[in-house]
Amino acid sequence: MRAVRYHEFGGVEMLVVEQVPDPHPGPGEIRVRVAAAGVNPIDWKVRSGALREVLPVELPAVPGRDVVGVIDEIGEGVQGVSMGDRVFGLGGVTGATAELAVLSAWAHPPTTWTDEEAAGAGLASVTALGGLKALGPLRGRTLLIEGAAGGVGSAAVELATAQGATVIGTAGERNHDFLTSLGAVPTTYGPGLAERLATLAAPTGVDLALDTAASGSLPDLIAIVGDPARVATIADYTNAHRLGVHLANAENDSTLLSEASELGRQGHCTPRIERTYPLERIAEAHAHAERGHTRGKIVVCV
Repeated sequence: MRAVRYHEFGGVEMLVVEQVPDPHPGPGEIRVRVAAAGVNPIDWKVRSGALREVLPVELPAVPGRDVVGVIDEIGEGVQGVSMGDRVFGLGGVTGATAELAVLSAWAHPPTTWTDEEAAGAGLASVTALGGLKALGPLRGRTLLIEGAAGGVGSAAVELATAQGATVIGTAGERNHDFLTSLGAVPTTYGPGLAERLATLAAPTGVDLALDTAASGSLPDLIAIVGDPARVATIADYTNAHRLGVHLANAENDSTLLSEASELGRQGHCTPRIERTYPLERIAEAHAHAERGHTRGKIVVCV
């Protein structure tokens, strides 16, 4: 099969498209013929070598964790799917940006989702739902989402509003119309946030906060909601334990994928895609992701 690989840790110039051996599913896994794969911050952080002590990978490695595709091989013990089913889901830390990928968690996407949307849904939806569930019931609560325009942030906005929360989202001014379209009240991040929220969330204030940006704002978020137990982060590993906030890790959880899919079927959740790239332009896709400040997800079409 054709796949993207890097043989050494480093910059985007390490990414090459080449022929590699076909992978095969083990027990409880499936293999899909990939239509599209998501590009996530974890992909370029692993590729750069920045996480080699935390998430060691064997080189050469195929970047990517979430895909959409059609099942063409089923591992031992797998039930509920058939050959030829269209699914989206998650594999390991690496292995997705290829013609064939092995998944350990999956769900059937809504028929209304394009391949690009379904490819961008896997990691963003399980990460967003993990962060939201750590905060408890959302109905009737006012939730602040820090970094609301990114892949996880935009998913969290839609998932939270679908559960009855009033959402205020931080983003750069160029993304404020985008946040409004998702159902959030937009505001800028940075100095003066507490004062802006005092007006936007009057008279009751902000109940809960979800950090998707790891911008160093956790102390401010705790001060805003008044209790570290009412703050969750999906990104700031360094400060989460020190400050006592919830740290939500992205789990390969088919139940969460199915929950996101069902909300999609109900029209409450549509993954937002900023840009797509062909497989041959994977270096551009990673460079775009590294620059940050994306509006939704970046996807590679295979």
